[in-house]
Amino acid sequence: MANAQPAPDSVARNGVAGTERASESPRYWIVPIARAVIALIPAAVITFSPNHSAQFGLIVFGAFAVLSGLLTGILSWRMLGDPVTRNLIVIQGVVGVVAGALALAVNGGGLGFFLYLVSVWAATTGFVELYSGVRVRSRRGTPKGSAARGGAARDWMFAGILTAVLALVFLLLPPNDVVSVGLLGAYFVVLGVFLLIGGFSLKFTATDAARSLATATNESERS
Repeated sequence: MANAQPAPDSVARNGVAGTERASESPRYWIVPIARAVIALIPAAVITFSPNHSAQFGLIVFGAFAVLSGLLTGILSWRMLGDPVTRNLIVIQGVVGVVAGALALAVNGGGLGFFLYLVSVWAATTGFVELYSGVRVRSRRGTPKGSAARGGAARDWMFAGILTAVLALVFLLLPPNDVVSVGLLGAYFVVLGVFLLIGGFSLKFTATDAARSLATATNESERS
């Protein structure tokens, strides 16, 4: 007896779902929201602190980079299915941890060290995150409108561009403690707000997709 062939629409649904699973977990929205919180806390600290010295900036940046790097690396390793994307984001997390540890260990390095360290970190992680987003968004086989192609990739691209711009600003900026630390705080604000919006957008997209799939499954069973 010949084996029964699955319905075309069922194959299509399974193919789309499998592609999205290969790219990211439906719970990946946790990552950008957690990153947003980690960015908004130092933003508030810088905003309400009268101390805008280079040492203060190194301590705040170091704490942010270590926490953000650990969270991004660990959660992305667990929730991203595509090996290349997962490795790129983990590399980004490792660079953050190393840069943050250096900032905390050498927090008395002065303004020059602060500008140099943040610039190198921002250029490296910004490029990696931007490349990850462009790669996923343009990858063949990832359906248009999917969370992988429209959600996480969009967040990576924006965060990558914003971080790369921070590197350029710090490289071209006339040395000044107050201005440099203030710009770092502004970067944290913009990054945190965008990731917060992007994270909740991913959450609602995943919820709607699961609801639509459940509805389609029920209708298929009834028919």
